[in-house]
Amino acid sequence: MNVSILVHGGAGNFTSLEDATETQAGCLNAARAGHAMLAKGRSAIDAVVAAVVMLENDPHFNAGTGSALNRDGAVEMDAALMDGCGGRAGAVAAVRTVKNPILLARLVMERTTHVFLVGEGAEAFAREQGVTSIEPASLVTPEARLRWQKARGSQYGTVGAVAFDGAHVAAATSTGGTAGKLPGRVGDSPLIGCGTYAFDGAGAVSCTGLGEAIIRALLGKSAVDLLVRDVHPTAAARQIIPQLVQFGGEGGLILVDAHGRLGLAFNTDRMAHAWVDGKGDEGVGFSATPRAESS
Repeated sequence: MNVSILVHGGAGNFTSLEDATETQAGCLNAARAGHAMLAKGRSAIDAVVAAVVMLENDPHFNAGTGSALNRDGAVEMDAALMDGCGGRAGAVAAVRTVKNPILLARLVMERTTHVFLVGEGAEAFAREQGVTSIEPASLVTPEARLRWQKARGSQYGTVGAVAFDGAHVAAATSTGGTAGKLPGRVGDSPLIGCGTYAFDGAGAVSCTGLGEAIIRALLGKSAVDLLVRDVHPTAAARQIIPQLVQFGGEGGLILVDAHGRLGLAFNTDRMAHAWVDGKGDEGVGFSATPRAESS
């Protein structure tokens, strides 16, 4: 069965607090979890959500547990997903009391007529849906606190996944945002067409990096538009990076097309990623020269 999945653990500048081995292992575990769903005949949406939940639960990543802290030392998380089948989408932003924002975004998609809920409204909806509220402090790791205390600025990071289930594509993205951000700041991750986008017949994308530049470039939709013209996902990702640079940004993106082909590109020091392709081959990457994953 021609199913495939590609995940990323965020693009940015390498720091001494990062462990390349652990982040690659976390990405591979997430990719395997998503692929296991696909192998059972589950949907691309099921696969990307399963993958992102694993990354949100892994403290090595800037999403869910381990999220970056804002200027005031608090966690505010964003997430979105989009189903290429019918263009269904759900997103949340600035949530603090939900362990897995991607699951809340899915509830928005499936149980409301809306696409995007934020802050207290999103958290009230979570409670209405029976989602257990948690103490925001439980999401703060010592590493995240240390990064906040050092306040070194441009510390990007997001997690995401794209998948093809043999018929449909989907994308999911989740993040704690930029370290030291102003309270209430929302980046590209939960914005459909910016950090997250999926459209059957073309492909799906999840972006990571400087959110403000990704928003201005409308990076996700622009990348998927290249897939409409049957550009290979690797070529499309590489072609779109200069558009990010044009808006003063650094980052990366992962893509899957309507044939299940995978591709990625980034212009930062590193972007942890892992994949399982249509042949069942799997692999990981972190830094150096990005490569094509699947032909």
